[in-house]
Amino acid sequence: MITIERWDSSGRSLLAQLNTPEMTAHLGGPETEAQLDDRQERYLRTWDDRPGAMYRIDVDGRAAGGIGYWPVDEGGVPAFETGWSVLPEFQGRGVATAALRLVIAEVRRDGSRELLMAYPGVDNAPSNALCARAGFEERGVGSEPWRGGVLTFRRWALDMSPLDLTGCVADIDERFDGQGLDPSRWWPYYTPHWSSRERTAARYAISAGLELRIDADTEPWAPEWDGDVRVSHLQTGQRSGAVGSGVGQHRFRGDLVVREEQEERRLWLPHFGVIEARMSAVRHPDAMVAFWPIGFESEPEESGEICIAEIFGSEIDDEGGLVGVGVKPQNDPRLREDFEKVRVDGDLTVPHDYAVEWTPERLRFFVDGRWVKTVPQTIDYPVQLMLDLYELPSPGGARDVDALPHAMRVERVRTFRR
Repeated sequence: MITIERWDSSGRSLLAQLNTPEMTAHLGGPETEAQLDDRQERYLRTWDDRPGAMYRIDVDGRAAGGIGYWPVDEGGVPAFETGWSVLPEFQGRGVATAALRLVIAEVRRDGSRELLMAYPGVDNAPSNALCARAGFEERGVGSEPWRGGVLTFRRWALDMSPLDLTGCVADIDERFDGQGLDPSRWWPYYTPHWSSRERTAARYAISAGLELRIDADTEPWAPEWDGDVRVSHLQTGQRSGAVGSGVGQHRFRGDLVVREEQEERRLWLPHFGVIEARMSAVRHPDAMVAFWPIGFESEPEESGEICIAEIFGSEIDDEGGLVGVGVKPQNDPRLREDFEKVRVDGDLTVPHDYAVEWTPERLRFFVDGRWVKTVPQTIDYPVQLMLDLYELPSPGGARDVDALPHAMRVERVRTFRR
């Protein structure tokens, strides 16, 4: 387990371990003992002179390095800077990646500054690659006097600003306020080509919003492929091949075969812009809700998933819960998985806004307008929206029928073109 812990008096010995020629090669060489004493005091003071904080990186309880963030001025803009160092025996194991993700979460919780900077040396290939993977944008090269020489560094910036819809007008603003679902937008079946429309038909009601529901008599949607999983779901497109073929959207396992042929439907298929849903989660260990735009799959590889929100009822508590966001490649070889569960405070069983800002360069994810994650990849093809309520098999094997029905509320779904 990789954690970050408050820097304390034990950090002085760690600083000595990090102060070797190898570890300081990109920083102008080792410091003197007096300089290390001064650094130790400064690290301890970060917890009194907030904002900012210095942490020890622990791997299974063993000190593995240090990481932190502190205030800086970036071209006249208040920002935080982050930096890290990991002992050689812990390198190459994803320690810095995990620690940086944890520090980004701390900066997000702090909320006082919307820009996080990193300045690794130009020849520090691992740290520069880490910045790129973490969603930072490169903003050129700089240099400054450092330890008797000149340090040349790359300037990396992580934009943590909130969602800005100024000047944007929704091309579609679905409020579910009619007498029924709009058939020009919604197809109320869950990938029925792998099963049938009868087994995958959504259970829903519309009354000042949408309610998706799983009842005691809801049957598994495709026991042949997905066991006892039950689903109530809407999607905004449909494409699949002939019966007996393996052609179809959302191939979640390799041996899937089309069981019921479906007519192609190109309904609501965004391609770049902002996608947002206001919806509630279900606090039950067997429940999960999700908002997943997936590739329409005009070509089989155009299958990537933009996970705007994935919330398991087992990961909700009295103070908040975990919300999964990011990109899943599914069967798109051009994508790499970049998905994480971010902690969100507040009652997730009441409606919150979950959104993505989707550009040709990257995806930025938001909860209630606040930035939570950037993925430095993109998906360059149309996607269909997938609104899901799942009942997953209980670890004990028996359904908790007394807790049913499970109900997911969706107040609106909107898309904006940039």
